[in-house]
Amino acid sequence: MALQYRKLTEKELDTFIEIRICQLREEGAKENIDLRPALFDYYRRHMADGTFVSWLALDGDAIVGTSGISFVEKPPYFGCPNGKIGLLSSMFTAKEYRRRGIAKELLSRVVKEAGEYGCGRVQITASDMGVLLYTDFGFVKNGNFMEYRF
Repeated sequence: MALQYRKLTEKELDTFIEIRICQLREEGAKENIDLRPALFDYYRRHMADGTFVSWLALDGDAIVGTSGISFVEKPPYFGCPNGKIGLLSSMFTAKEYRRRGIAKELLSRVVKEAGEYGCGRVQITASDMGVLLYTDFGFVKNGNFMEYRF
């Protein structure tokens, strides 16, 4: 059966969240709280207002790949005069489906969404596994990423 691609709906949200948690675990995140309620709230709100879009890859009824992009607006700057930025997240492909072009197809779809939204930039904090995908797609590494934690 050929893979199908379609946008995430609220109907798949529970499964999408479980995949997101598996992804975070795979990337080495420490699980010290139940993140499900916060993820459900975030995705439901931002899907409703159009500031989060996800494309899924499905094999039959099974979700085998996910993507996500959140649209944010910062004060304009020279590199992005309208201040609209797409933040990639949830780029994940099930292990048995990797190396088949699924992630590239999903990435193409969410980057297109960002362009249609008017984003001047798309950014991601890439896992070691994802760096090659993003580099091949045309992303440029920016070593200036810093974070302040409360």
